[in-house]
Amino acid sequence: MTARFPHILLLEPYFGGSHRAFLTGLQESAACTFTLLTLPARKWKMRMQLAAPWLAERITALVAAGNRFDGILSSTFIDGAVLRSQLCRAGIHLPLAIYFHENQFSYPGQVADPGRHQFTAINFNTALAADRLAFNSRYNLDTFFDGVRRYLKKAADMDVRHLADTIAAGSIVLHPGVDFTAIDRAPGREELPGRSPVIVWNHRWEHDKDPETFFRALFRLAGRGLPFRLVVLGQHFRHQPPIFAEARQRLADRILHFGFVEDREGYAALLRRGDIVVSTARHEFFGISVLEAVRAGCRPLVPDRLAYRELFPDRYRYREGGLVTALERLLTRPHRLSRATAAELTARFSWPEVAPAYDAWLAELCRGGQARRQEEKDPGTPSLPTRTARRHADFPEPGRSAGQFHQPGGR
Repeated sequence: MTARFPHILLLEPYFGGSHRAFLTGLQESAACTFTLLTLPARKWKMRMQLAAPWLAERITALVAAGNRFDGILSSTFIDGAVLRSQLCRAGIHLPLAIYFHENQFSYPGQVADPGRHQFTAINFNTALAADRLAFNSRYNLDTFFDGVRRYLKKAADMDVRHLADTIAAGSIVLHPGVDFTAIDRAPGREELPGRSPVIVWNHRWEHDKDPETFFRALFRLAGRGLPFRLVVLGQHFRHQPPIFAEARQRLADRILHFGFVEDREGYAALLRRGDIVVSTARHEFFGISVLEAVRAGCRPLVPDRLAYRELFPDRYRYREGGLVTALERLLTRPHRLSRATAAELTARFSWPEVAPAYDAWLAELCRGGQARRQEEKDPGTPSLPTRTARRHADFPEPGRSAGQFHQPGGR
């Protein structure tokens, strides 16, 4: 008998960076049929406020055209409560899962912003409206519920504190899968005696990754005459912290590469040149970039906080204020990770390892939706598709005609 797979509608109002990589890996690895609805990765605040009604219109059109889905999976850049209300108004009742790449309760702002509380409220309402929640790390889950409990306590004349437990009952931790294919294929570097160790920094060029602390540490170590070379990678935008321009000038004679690399092969080749990968992040809900560098053989040096405690043993973490000392020690006794150690630290996060957990989670989501429809005696319960596939429903900006489905194939 042919296996039947659930048909999942994927929603991503911020289709870029780690969100895009996650959905690409999920579609290639999970035993499901997928249809993808996206918006470009920009204006995240507007996405959280208004993506839901826009996407609800597109979903309604898809269902009206005869498409049948067994569940919806979305990131948190959406108001899940608005999405469900709009779909219910159209007579569409599908179970909803939300994947938390981040949460607004603990996302650090560069400046005080009183308006940020609307986004924590959207996170909360989305979680309350959803059937299943998954968080990319225990740190993400814990900080979310810490924030929710503080939020609910503010309702002095309404006792709604139990809602935190209601939401927690449907929540789990599911680490995102990482595609290590390009890194594993990249050729190893030639080891030369007397070669200066190479430090890698491969994070977004934004304040929450604290590049100031990283480069100030390098300035001090360079001033002490310690030998090292530098590879700086990561996505950057029109406005970036001024420390990058200063570092590019002051460390010019040590730089091997400085800037974003578009293709995965070139990125992997540069990671292979590294000995040490450093993080100074003040915000990190998971840490894919460090895992990629570790897979390439770089020894991690990460702060003893955030999600890093879940990823790496204590010997790879430095205490607050201890970066310069820890990095100096590594530079005086440099060694790359062996291939076996690199694999040991990263293998559990590869897509082949995590995909079965996603299969089980999504199957549970769809079973819950089917049970609800049967209880309601819904005559329109769809049967499950008998093949895996993925397709991207391309819709243009509002006001233009709808595009066509694209079906690049299945797993």
